[in-house]
This record gives sequence, C-alpha cells and structure tokens, in this order.
Amino acid sequence: MEIEIATLGGYEEVGRQMTAVRAGDDIVIFDMGLNLSKVLIHDNVETESMHSLDLIDMGAIPDDRVMSELEGDVQAIVPTHGHLDHIAGIPKLAHRYDAPIVGSPYTIELVRQQIEDEGKFQVDNDLVKMQAGGTMAIGDSEQVEMEFVNVTHSIIDAINPVLHTPEGAIVYGLDKRLDHTPVIGDPIDMDRFREIGREDEGVLCYIEDCTNAGRKGRTPSESYAKKHVEDTLTSMEDYSGGIVATTFSSHIARVKTLVEYAREIGRQPILLGRSMEKYSGTAERLDFVDFQDDIGMYGHRKSVNRAFKRIMKEGKGNFLPIVTGHQGEPRAMLTRMGRGETPYEMDDGDKVVFSASVIPEPTNEGQRYQSEQLLRMQGARIYDDIHVSGHLREEGHYEMLDALQPQHVIPGHQTLKGRSPYVDLAKSQGYKLGRDVHVTQNGNVIQLVE
Repeated sequence: MEIEIATLGGYEEVGRQMTAVRAGDDIVIFDMGLNLSKVLIHDNVETESMHSLDLIDMGAIPDDRVMSELEGDVQAIVPTHGHLDHIAGIPKLAHRYDAPIVGSPYTIELVRQQIEDEGKFQVDNDLVKMQAGGTMAIGDSEQVEMEFVNVTHSIIDAINPVLHTPEGAIVYGLDKRLDHTPVIGDPIDMDRFREIGREDEGVLCYIEDCTNAGRKGRTPSESYAKKHVEDTLTSMEDYSGGIVATTFSSHIARVKTLVEYAREIGRQPILLGRSMEKYSGTAERLDFVDFQDDIGMYGHRKSVNRAFKRIMKEGKGNFLPIVTGHQGEPRAMLTRMGRGETPYEMDDGDKVVFSASVIPEPTNEGQRYQSEQLLRMQGARIYDDIHVSGHLREEGHYEMLDALQPQHVIPGHQTLKGRSPYVDLAKSQGYKLGRDVHVTQNGNVIQLVE
C-alpha cells in the first residue's frame, strides 16, 4: 500500500499544525490550527470574518493547496486536542473536505464552538466523538483503521491518533508529556504505545512534537505544578491586599488547582475573561471538573467590570481573580488591568501569579514583557513561571522512541533550529538524517512506501 505524508503546517514554526496521511486511496488529516502570533501583530483583526486565503497569506493558517497532489479521498479530519494551534483553522478549511471531524468529546465541543463563531464559511462537516481507546475504520477497504491513544497534555481529553495500515502504524505524536499522576483524567497510556511498537508490522512512522526537545531531563507531572501553586499561594496567606492569578484558559487542571488553593487561603476564586469562561464552563458542562456553585465565571465586558467593582467594594483580600492574559495579549484581562482599563486598582505590593510560561515566540515574548512592566509600574510583585510544560523534554522523547521503535521519524511543531536537538537524539539512537529522519517544511510530501 502506498503511504504518503503531507506536512502542511507546523513544520517551520510553533503553530498552525496540519498533517495529512495517505494510505492507499484513503487520506486522514490531523489538526487544522492557527498561528496566533501572526494574527496578534495586526491591530483589531477578527479572524472570524476573514477569508481563508487572506489568513493563508498572513501565515496564520496552513496552506492546504498541496492536498490536490494527493491521489485519494479525505476520510476524516482529526484534531488531537482543543488548543487553537490545532483546531482554529477548522472553520476556515474543513468545509473543503467531504469528511467528518473526529475527536475526543471535549475537543469536539470546542470545535463546535469555533464553527459556531465562524462568520465567513458554512461548515457542515459531521462532528464525531470518539473516546481514548476507541477505534474506527477508515475508508471501505477494511485495511486501514484509526485508534485514539490517551495522552496527557496541558489541556484535558488529549489523544494521539494512530493510523494502522498493512505497512505498519503511523503515530501522530503531537502534543503530550509523560504524566503518570495527572490532576484530571487518566495517565498517559504507555502500555498501549509499547504494544503498538511491537505488534504486527510495528510503527512505520512517528511524527513528533519538538517543542522542548532541547531541554534536558523529563517534564514534571501536573501534580508537581499543583504543589508549586500550593506553595506559592499559601506563602501569601497572611497578605491582606490583592492577589491575581493568570494561566492558560484551556488548562483546566491548573484552573482547578488555583480555585482549590484560593479557597485554602480564605479567598473566593472568580474566573474572568471570555476564554476563561468558555473553556472552564465547557469542561464543567461535560463533567470533567466540578467547580462549586459559589464560583463566578464572567466573560463579557460588562459582567467582568461588575465583578471587579464588587471585589473593590467588598475588599481585594477576600477574592482571588483568575484572569486571562498570561502571554500579555493586548485585549486580555490582565493586560487591561495593567493599563488601568478596569475597575480593579492595583496597590503597591499586590501579587500577580503567572501560572504559565512564555510561549517561545518573539511576539509573545514582547507582549509578555510589556504586560509585566505595566504591572510593575503599578507596584505589583510578579511571581513567574509557577508552571510545568505540556510537552516532552529529552528523556520523554527517548522513552517514546524506545516504546515505539519507529522505522521513520518526522520531527515537527518547531522551527528548523528547534527541531535540531530531536534530530541529534534520533541520530544517537541509530537513525540517520535523510534516510529515516525526515526534516521537512510546510507544503512538502514525503513518500514512505511506493
């Protein structure tokens, strides 16, 4: 069976992930993401109303025109998890393909919301939910099957899809960490990865996320981050002024931890910001998390301002706002607080807890720096990097290669420079660049089996 892999997005940058695999006459697309930094550098850009071609020209979503070179029919579009760099291109591109969008329940619900917000295209693709551990037939030949393997990441309900073909399995490995003690959900299913690596024809190709490939050691568990948050917030227990926390809105486990330890130090947690309300509200509706009834979630500007006025009236020492803006996004809540555009007034000595790292991209780094300086000018004390990453470090990559023992490896989710540590690791394990390690670019097609 002919096997081709089209690397469409995320192979020259961190963002706008998209990869297509052709097995015989059947094609499966993994991810359709957005490179948010390409949008944020423009003022007042509303992607919902923009044409896909304009977003492609901006470098914001994948250029999928190379799909016309693949001789087959798209049978499924498969987002691995709900981060925007994996799903936010779906409203702009999915309607071009007569195929269902298949994902885990939380991911599909976030995709549904993305589609509902779309203002330019009508997206009528069926939305199909499949749990981790589930399988589905691809095409009519009964020779290709897709399986979801449970993984742990900085968002709940993440999976790695595996395409089983007569030539071996193709494992799409974006994004994960080896977390055996997660705060929400099941541990990563390493037993299943090891089985896939040793059954039938083994693993033909492993496509891997290289975000932290150059960092030594292993990525700690989310339970480690939970202890870090506990240590940080309990150290502030005797402070009577304002404490504000920020994290990734989609990081439900971290939000849950911040809520828990806000209560431990006698403060009422309040979730503020549109995306904070969206992700946490969706997770609660789907029973992934149970926030108590007294927690407030406010996304719209007027309701957020009312919440801030209540905090100022009843005393900042009674509350812990958990807000958007950890990357310094211009319109996010924390940035607006830094600019003095909300009723919340910072005082000298107030604490701001960044339970997130800076995404290593110049736009984010610049915006985060500006946001911190604005907060410091108001007297805020910054508690930085109360966080663990959702991506594998060097030893995690070694463990995955050892478990899967793939014939071919395609490093992705990074710039050329960012992929080089992974190439070095693969070479140390007997792989050879150009033979079975394929360093590719957006728009390329790699033929693995002719």
